[in-house]
Amino acid sequence: MTHIVRDIEVIGVPMDLGANIRGANMGPSALRIAGLHQKIGVLGYNVVDRGDVLIPVRETIAPEHAASHYLPVIADICEQVYEKTFEAMEHGRLPLCLGGDHSIAMGSISGVSSYLKTLDQQLGLIWFDAHADINTPETSPSGNIHGMPLAALIGHGHSQFTGLSGRFPTISPKHIALVGIRSIDANERKLCKESGIRYFTMREIDERGMQSVMEEAIRVASAGTSGIHISFDLDAIDPLYAPGVSTPVTGGLSYRESHLALETIADTKKVTSMDFVELNPMTDNKHISGELMVELIQSALGKAII
Repeated sequence: MTHIVRDIEVIGVPMDLGANIRGANMGPSALRIAGLHQKIGVLGYNVVDRGDVLIPVRETIAPEHAASHYLPVIADICEQVYEKTFEAMEHGRLPLCLGGDHSIAMGSISGVSSYLKTLDQQLGLIWFDAHADINTPETSPSGNIHGMPLAALIGHGHSQFTGLSGRFPTISPKHIALVGIRSIDANERKLCKESGIRYFTMREIDERGMQSVMEEAIRVASAGTSGIHISFDLDAIDPLYAPGVSTPVTGGLSYRESHLALETIADTKKVTSMDFVELNPMTDNKHISGELMVELIQSALGKAII
């Protein structure tokens, strides 16, 4: 099934509660200021902006929630993101969620997956990240929830997150491709290897080349599914090109590899939904990371050189 959707629904989720480094909550504003709407519009899309999910200011949150790494607050925010993405799909729009830290993906992907399940269809997922994000509360050295969303989506971790879609798992591991990983916590390695997710480390990308890796990633996310969700963490890219992130890791994707990856997915005409997350304007250099993220969103929506 191909999805040729001409309406994009922008959903801002300015939350950095999942991380211990602050600043990703300014990501949605930075992307809008960088001309996101106009640059999507020139590709022939109609842009509907739903504004931002209301996020409580960190300093106003009760201390006991801070002790739990803001778990109940993040769960509530993910519920709201779930509802907004589900509604966008109902209206025939492609939900584009702007982060914020990567924990927002638990809400967005659950919403899209739940909508497709009402049609008896499955969702495929291509997740770009320097980190595997497959920690659980038991394995995480930091306890930060932005390191746990992929685990929750396949049914591991906090019940407030694993049950967002009302089904376990939200998305089947066999439909997930994880691209660009190069920094994995010691106890996370075992989970990653046993998860059933097809992961592509930076070494494999170096050895095979991005085109070959993306062809396989697309096969994984397409097999038995009716659409592909792109979840793109900006720290997948080498900080040489994208310094504006909270958790930079050297040795990442190059500028062209990132665009090629997204252009290749766009060519399938199967993209149902997207998250672009972890832009941190506080660590950026002259807005280059925000501008790059807007360019990447254009590539994911089918911008071609000719």
